[in-house]
Amino acid sequence: MVPEAERGNADLVNAGLELTGRIRTASNATFLGSIGGIAVVYKPIAGERPLWDFPDGDLAHREAAAYLVSEALGWNVVPRTWLRDGPFGVGMVQLWQEPDPEQTAVDLVLTDAVPDTGWRHVLDGQDEQDRAVSLIHEDSAALRRMAVFDIVVNNADRKGDHILAMTNGHRHGVDHGLTFHVDDKLRTVLWGWLGEDFTGDELAGIERVRSQLAGELGETLTGFVSGLEAAQLAARCDRLLAERRFPAPRRDQSAVPWPLF
Repeated sequence: MVPEAERGNADLVNAGLELTGRIRTASNATFLGSIGGIAVVYKPIAGERPLWDFPDGDLAHREAAAYLVSEALGWNVVPRTWLRDGPFGVGMVQLWQEPDPEQTAVDLVLTDAVPDTGWRHVLDGQDEQDRAVSLIHEDSAALRRMAVFDIVVNNADRKGDHILAMTNGHRHGVDHGLTFHVDDKLRTVLWGWLGEDFTGDELAGIERVRSQLAGELGETLTGFVSGLEAAQLAARCDRLLAERRFPAPRRDQSAVPWPLF
């Protein structure tokens, strides 16, 4: 991969985007590509499947908006993401991140094997062999920040595989097309801090987003989400800053995505 310091010198918006492969496990058309030797992920709008509860043709815009909010939070949750033209038309492009295959941030383990420390319990169930299993995730500051980010952007699809465990301990979140809905759609595998108070750092991040919504961030977001969705984003920030803790899931809808990974 091209070093981070050299990426800033590349014309990632206008230089040629060459496709190098396709991610066939993705629900929408998703390609691996290269821009001047820099590895990227490319999701053309033309390859988005219609969804009954999200407007058509704008998942790429929501991914770009999620990156802007991530930047406002200041936690580098979402890899650099932008919109540009490509071989199959305009779409979302994101810098490729190579996760550490030896690390796991979210796991499904036998219930009697849940670690005593370092992990948070989310839910219990049974596997295909009728064994008791538990969904768990690591108890780390990096993953807590991602959980806060998901609440802020109203992420309806935080699967375990959408979390990239990096070698240096950082955690990147990807696949943010199902965000910013006007209704509460939060579906995530990161419920391990339910009801706990936000830290001072987490509250400061939310405050940064809220304050920037009154300026450049708010103006820029109008090109990616509707005015009502932007207003709901501001309202969520206000509510989180008032309640100052991780919220509970709604009782009238699923709290986790399916599949979980």
